[in-house]
Amino acid sequence: MRYSPIGIFDSGVGGLTIYEEIHKLLPNDSIIYLADSKNAPYGDKTKKEIIDISVKNTDFLLSQGCKLVVVACNTASTNAVKYLREHYDIPFIRVQPAIKPAALNSKTKVVGILATKGTLKSELLFETSQRFAQGVEVIEQVGEGLVTMIESGKMHSPEMTDLLNKHIKPMLDKNIDHLVLGCTHYPFLTDQIKEIVGKGVAILDSGEAIARQTKVILGEEELLNLEQGDIRRIFYTNKDSQVMQKILDEFDEGFEAIKINF
Repeated sequence: MRYSPIGIFDSGVGGLTIYEEIHKLLPNDSIIYLADSKNAPYGDKTKKEIIDISVKNTDFLLSQGCKLVVVACNTASTNAVKYLREHYDIPFIRVQPAIKPAALNSKTKVVGILATKGTLKSELLFETSQRFAQGVEVIEQVGEGLVTMIESGKMHSPEMTDLLNKHIKPMLDKNIDHLVLGCTHYPFLTDQIKEIVGKGVAILDSGEAIARQTKVILGEEELLNLEQGDIRRIFYTNKDSQVMQKILDEFDEGFEAIKINF
């Protein structure tokens, strides 16, 4: 099993930000990525819908022989990972907004989180904030429309700039000094967000932490591949493959986005 691939799924291309960190930390492991763009965004779906979609995605990755599944979507992580762990006999890695480091390092004691509605209303986020953000004001902002624009190839459009300003400026008015990106799609927008928030606001995402956790769990389960061998990188999408292909081309490793009916 240690030579089997790591599986990653997300509600589209956002989880490629997680893939990139895992690939850097675990270069010997094969990875199979599933972009469920057809069902994006997950943030406005019910918990049952999110669980059903996550089960379907997991079954697909298991059919490809994956040894571990990274749920590279904050909404699916906060709403479905508990169910998945109870019903499957493989390790699951979930993503979690970086509330803890933001709260611990905030000097203004005001931090912002930009996330989907599904993540912001989840029990996991509430518990995380209660545990680690005592004495810190957490300004929550639904990133309405951001995932849809990214999935539509409008990442660098004037409309995206306007939407980011609309979402972020009210948090700046509240004197945040850390901004947590609570959706794996959002790190693609980091450069644009930096132009809005300036140097006085730290931007946090969970990519590196998820990669480290993946390595830890693989080691604990004796699934860590330490040998170079026949390494595969396969990228599936169930929608128009052009958006994913454009991002893969920026990785400059000759990968192909494969369209599947799923």
